[in-house]
Amino acid sequence: MELGLYTFADVSPEPGPGAIGPHERLRNLIEEVELADQVGLDVFGLGEHHRPDYAASAPVVALAAAAERTKRIKLTSAVTVLSSDDPVRVFQQFATLDLLSGGRAEIMAGRGSFIESFPLFGYNLEDYDELFAEKLDLLLAIRDQVKVTWQGKLRAPINGRGVYPRPFRDKLPIWIAIGGTPQSAARAGNDPASLATSLNVHGFVGETTEKAADDFYAPQAEVMNRIGRERGWGPTSRAHFDQARGPNGALFVGDPEQVAEKIVAQHKIFGNDRFLLQMAIGTMPHAKVMKAIELYGTKVAPVVRKETVKAAPAPVA
Repeated sequence: MELGLYTFADVSPEPGPGAIGPHERLRNLIEEVELADQVGLDVFGLGEHHRPDYAASAPVVALAAAAERTKRIKLTSAVTVLSSDDPVRVFQQFATLDLLSGGRAEIMAGRGSFIESFPLFGYNLEDYDELFAEKLDLLLAIRDQVKVTWQGKLRAPINGRGVYPRPFRDKLPIWIAIGGTPQSAARAGNDPASLATSLNVHGFVGETTEKAADDFYAPQAEVMNRIGRERGWGPTSRAHFDQARGPNGALFVGDPEQVAEKIVAQHKIFGNDRFLLQMAIGTMPHAKVMKAIELYGTKVAPVVRKETVKAAPAPVA
C-alpha cells in the first residue's frame, strides 16, 4: 500500500499578527514535499481551491516546483476541479509535469467540494453533474489516444486534433475523487478487481497521543467550524474531536504506533491501495507539520508496510 500526504495549502483567512500568507505557505509547502520524499513517503497531493483561505488555485505550478526538489515521490492534484476546467489544458499541464518529474505526475479529478470556481470561470452550477461526467469522458479520451475525435453537449467538439505534449509514461494515471456520497461512489466505480482505491483522511502524528491531539485540535476545528458555518453544520467541540480520533472514528490522530495501527485496521476492511493523510490543515505551524511528516515517514510507514505485506494474499502461481 502506498502512503502519502495531501494538503490544500491553507492560509490565514484574515491578515494580522501571526497570519500565514500565500508566499510563506507556498514556500513551506515545497519544504514539506521535499521532506516527504526524503523520509520515503510515496505520494504528495495538492488540492485546488479558489478561496481566500487557500493558496493552491494552480496546483500543477506548485507541484512542478516540488518536482525539481524531489526524486521519487509521486505528485498528484487532490483534486483537480475538472467540472470548471478544460480537460485539454488539464492534460497538457500534467503531461508537462510528468515530463519534468520523469513520470511521477498523477491527476485526481473531482467535481469540487466548493462552488467558487463555477461562476469564476463562467459555468452554470445547475450543470454540476453533467459538466463533470462530460469533461471526465474527454479527459480519458485524451489520455488514451493522441489524436482525439470527441463530441459532447457543453463543450465544442474536437475533430481529429492531437493533444501535446504526451506524458513521460504511456498512460497518465487518473484517479476519480469522491466525497462520500453513494452517488459519487457509484459514478467512480467500475470493475472492483481492477479499481485502485485510496483513503484520504484528516490526521496528525505526534511523539505522544496527547501532544498530537493538542496540536491538531485547534487548527482542524477552526477550519471545520468555519466551513460548517457556511454549510449549516453544527460546531466541532473537543468532545466530538476526541470521539472522532477513537478506534472507529474518522480522524487518524495519535502517536506513531496508534496511527499505524488504525491505518492497518482500515486497510483490512477496505483493501485500499493508497492512504493519504491531511496534516497541514488550517494554520498548523510549519515546524510541527515538518516533525509530523518525519514521524509519519520514519515511524508509521515502516510498520504499516510490514503489516500490510503480511496481510496481502499470496500470488497465484
